[in-house]
Amino acid sequence: MFGLNLFQSQPAAQLHPRALIELRGVNKAYKTAVGDYPVLKGIDLSLNAGEFVSIIGKSGSGKTTLLNMITGIDRPTSGEVWVNDTALHKMNEGQMARWRGRNLGIVFQFFQLLPMLSVFENLLLAMDFAGKIPPNERKKRALYLLELVGLEEHAHKLPTALSGGQQQRVAIARALANDPPVLIADEPTGNLDSKTAESVFELFHQLTQQGKTIIIVTHDSSLAKRTQRTALIADGEISNEYVARALPALTNEQLMRASRVAIPQTYEPGALIFKQGSTGKDFYVVARGKVDIVLQRANASDVVVAQLGPGQYFGEMQLLFGRERSASVRAAENAPAEVYMLDPQTLGSILDESEAVRESLILVANERLAHNQAALMA
Repeated sequence: MFGLNLFQSQPAAQLHPRALIELRGVNKAYKTAVGDYPVLKGIDLSLNAGEFVSIIGKSGSGKTTLLNMITGIDRPTSGEVWVNDTALHKMNEGQMARWRGRNLGIVFQFFQLLPMLSVFENLLLAMDFAGKIPPNERKKRALYLLELVGLEEHAHKLPTALSGGQQQRVAIARALANDPPVLIADEPTGNLDSKTAESVFELFHQLTQQGKTIIIVTHDSSLAKRTQRTALIADGEISNEYVARALPALTNEQLMRASRVAIPQTYEPGALIFKQGSTGKDFYVVARGKVDIVLQRANASDVVVAQLGPGQYFGEMQLLFGRERSASVRAAENAPAEVYMLDPQTLGSILDESEAVRESLILVANERLAHNQAALMA
């Protein structure tokens, strides 16, 4: 293992930590002989400082184009891209190159080290280009970063003298050369053996603990599960990560279908979402904040029987059983709650075609009914 010691409305604003990266309504189309070919379609994505995020999708899904939006390598056809309070969509090529060198560290799948320069010189060149690190500190920092990735004894070798795993570690050290807030890696473990890949992943985790924001692009779902957040992209659209967490039995096609109709709603602290005994088949997934599940008891005070957080759902009872709401639901008292509402037609059609999704919902619903009944009798 490598060691590490590196240096909306008002309620909605309270709800979200400061977004370091924001894509707002991003569309990207390429001109072809037969017309415009859309690659990204209305992408909305918000990533916070210190998060470890994976972007996953099949070849041709748009994940590399999405990465190019974040790095400024490409421009959106429409929409906005903000990174660290900078509007990338408004910058010219010269401004972009200077900004990128100071604010982003990029790790490429095939390393892209300059073969005629030593490992040490590759790191120095990155610092010389950006001009962010004082000249008298650059050699010391280069050696420190090589020590960080366990390659200080190879400092004066050419990249071709190193193994693929060693070159990838050099590429990570180079990406960190200018101490950027964001590290982006395209298939960073695709050419590594399992032991080296594990070490690279551990390094990424440690970097996020030091405040770095790390985004990896991968087609490997097992790797994606080890990051804090996962964005699935398919046919140029991003799935709703909270719906994915709430309903893991959904296929990718079903997840994208549900994501398209998920409507965000924000509730003030303590605000009622729906009342016990009411009717309604809308299904809700918690995105941020928490919601309280509240039972009204005869001749007694209301009681909070559960609290649900991001990636958990509620509102399934009438959808499944055609019965009235078995409890009231409200935003928790300490902060606003953001939820996504799914219409019963879309989710109902998914339940009709997927026994696995239906069974998982019924299992949870029955557990909740038993828990509520016990609370009423207490």
